[in-house]
Amino acid sequence: MNHADADHIADWIIRCGLEGMPEPDLLRVFCEKCVAAGLPVSRALALIDTLHPVHEGSVFRWRGDGQDEAPTTDYGPTDQGAAAESWQRSPFFHLLQTGADEMRRRIGFGEDAGFPFIQEMKDQGHTDHLVFVHRLGTNNAIGEMDCVYSSWSTRHAEGFSEAGLVALRRLVPALALAIKSAALARVAGTLVEVYLGRDAGRRVLDGRIRRGVADRIEAALWFSDLRGFTSIADSAPPEEVIPLLNDYAEAVITAIQEAGGDVLKLIGDGTLAIFKSDDPAEASRQALAAEASLRQRVIALNERRAAEGRPTTSVYIGLHIGEVFYGNIGSTDRLDFTVVGPAVNETSRIASMCRSVDRPLLVSQAFASALPVEQRAKLVSVGRFALRGVGRAQDLFTLDPELA
Repeated sequence: MNHADADHIADWIIRCGLEGMPEPDLLRVFCEKCVAAGLPVSRALALIDTLHPVHEGSVFRWRGDGQDEAPTTDYGPTDQGAAAESWQRSPFFHLLQTGADEMRRRIGFGEDAGFPFIQEMKDQGHTDHLVFVHRLGTNNAIGEMDCVYSSWSTRHAEGFSEAGLVALRRLVPALALAIKSAALARVAGTLVEVYLGRDAGRRVLDGRIRRGVADRIEAALWFSDLRGFTSIADSAPPEEVIPLLNDYAEAVITAIQEAGGDVLKLIGDGTLAIFKSDDPAEASRQALAAEASLRQRVIALNERRAAEGRPTTSVYIGLHIGEVFYGNIGSTDRLDFTVVGPAVNETSRIASMCRSVDRPLLVSQAFASALPVEQRAKLVSVGRFALRGVGRAQDLFTLDPELA
């Protein structure tokens, strides 16, 4: 590879990094450009840790022999079990421990591979292997994202030339920066969706972060909590409380999201969600579909937890429909993207009435009226109630036990 080719590839990396090209595409096209310019890369991978509730990071792969291989794989924690053992036998871990930035093994010319992964490259006919660790600044690390790792192999009979090594040492740091840029964008998307909800997260990433900016929307509102959670928390072993919350929150959130809703807030054992649609009947139908899905999930969950000898519970749900303000509420340096308005408070009061009438679901008159006729016919009145903090009494409904 000559200087002009290296300059061209460097310019391409910068442009694609600014444009936000996904990491697997960055690696693939980079390798293709290197090969076209005379740098005989046969196999490459790059990996970077992330900030995600499940995955520790992602590895991106490219191979030039045409064989199928997943271009991206997410990996879990590498600090325990077999994953920890595998990581500690890797050349990347060795470089971290020694403080070095680069390792080369001329495995086709008598040098010992030294690591299982490099031995695998040797067994597949590669002659030269190069490993890099590009460290991020201490103040720029996010979670475990503190390095970009990469490895490069060739099957060329003479291995990497000196000119090829110079090119890789020049270009790979730029590629690592582009990968970091793409990874940070994914982290931002993950964080806002995980902590704010899918719709609210998208709105924040689209720039709707000004204090006091809120949309007036009509939405079906969901408020739910767990039956007897305080008693369970007082009597269950402390180490059981968080797993219980996680199990039931997983059931609630999955049911809501699969039905088209958005979870806005988790309040202890409570969940606040909205279902938005231009058609109130559709929003109400989605909320009722989520309730039906949740009931099935809770049955299966309780069977599993009971078989494990762990505490079980059920979910109370209040459903309402009304106008709310949806947007940024808070101070100049601490905002919450949520819904506010009398309808939100009313939904919470409806949910709390479930205990008094011993029904797992209560819906307001407005919600019942918005439902399609065939679903409205499945509701029965449980009476007229004066809700605390609500100025007028109203009829509340539940699913007819015989039809439900």
